[in-house]
Amino acid sequence: MTATSIEKANGHAVAEPGFDAVALAKAEAIRTRAAAEADALRIEAEGKAEAEKILAAEKAEKERIANERAAMRLEKERADHQAHLAKKAAETAKAKAEEEKAQQVQAEQEAAEAERAAEQKRSENLWKWGARGIYLVGLIIAAPVQFLAFWDEKRPFMIAAPALLEGLALVLACGAAWAVAHRRDVLPYRIGIMAGALIAAGINLWHGLTDPAIGLNAGLIGAIASLGGPIVLMAYEHGIAQKADGIPSWRERRAAERKAAEEKRAREKAQRDKRDAEHAAAAAKQLAESRAKEEQQRRDEDRKKHHPKVWEVADALRSARGAAVVTEQIWGEAWHLVTGCKTVGITLDIQAQARAQQARVKAATEVPIIGDFSLVESQKGPRAKKGPDAPDGRRHNGGTPPVRRPGQTAPIHPVARKQAALEQTAKKDPS
Repeated sequence: MTATSIEKANGHAVAEPGFDAVALAKAEAIRTRAAAEADALRIEAEGKAEAEKILAAEKAEKERIANERAAMRLEKERADHQAHLAKKAAETAKAKAEEEKAQQVQAEQEAAEAERAAEQKRSENLWKWGARGIYLVGLIIAAPVQFLAFWDEKRPFMIAAPALLEGLALVLACGAAWAVAHRRDVLPYRIGIMAGALIAAGINLWHGLTDPAIGLNAGLIGAIASLGGPIVLMAYEHGIAQKADGIPSWRERRAAERKAAEEKRAREKAQRDKRDAEHAAAAAKQLAESRAKEEQQRRDEDRKKHHPKVWEVADALRSARGAAVVTEQIWGEAWHLVTGCKTVGITLDIQAQARAQQARVKAATEVPIIGDFSLVESQKGPRAKKGPDAPDGRRHNGGTPPVRRPGQTAPIHPVARKQAALEQTAKKDPS
């Protein structure tokens, strides 16, 4: 039977018997330490790799969140910009619509003004040519009557008399038109027109009554024609003169009078409202003053009754300062001078009683509780240790206490320390 021997271990020659156990133990320790160090390095490398992976994932997540936030911010800015553009476009459209509306209103007003001016021009032309036409018709009717009245074979020159009478009114009417155009006094021309027309009308009517060849009808119509034409033409010139002079018409005067009456009524109403408001304000002020006077009287009587000493000082201060009544400031100063307390209504007795009650409350709330009602029994200091044979009070950990490390247990509160010290003192010195 051949014996087995170990010549080398870990690449080194095995020592002689008697030293093998120590060398093997050292070699095993070295190998174990090397393996442990290798495992530690491997674990450290794996931890670093895992940490770098986690950091990279966190960094990627942060970048994703940042990109998402940037995209959201950009989207919000884009939406804000779109809203701004929409608002600006709406404002531009609104301004344009208002401008177009204003232009339309102005165009309508201008069109109405133009239409009114055209209508005025048309009516003025109708009135002008109608008046001239009536004058011409009257001249056609009245002239033959006068020619028949003034015709005389022995005196043929009298045939020009009708032209004189009718032409007199016509020429004076033209003079009146000239006076209106040049803003001159038109009254003399109107007097001359009416004088010539009355003379011509009288001649026509006289010859119609006296001359059977003319007859009453022709004489009457001739008289009317001699008066009607100049009167109508004079009425036209009168309207033109009023328009040129800026004289308002009867309708315009009536509208102005109505407007003036409405404004007068509005002013009178405003004045009445103002007087009523002033009367109401004066009544309210008087009522407030009377109530304030009653309240001041009640306050003075009450203070004089319940605080006569303070009232004497307050009344003296009032008289010295020339005040009408004892004000709150004077009363406060008098109270301070008499009682020594700055707060009105507080005396030294009340203040002493209040301080005594505050001291009692402080003593009752700050004195430590000793006995069964103490709330700090769990932090009163060292307790008696249990016996070696006493059962463990812990339940769910198999009786094995957990390993505690510094910082896990909350520190004892200063109030609990003070309470424990007081209790220890009370136990040591029961007296």
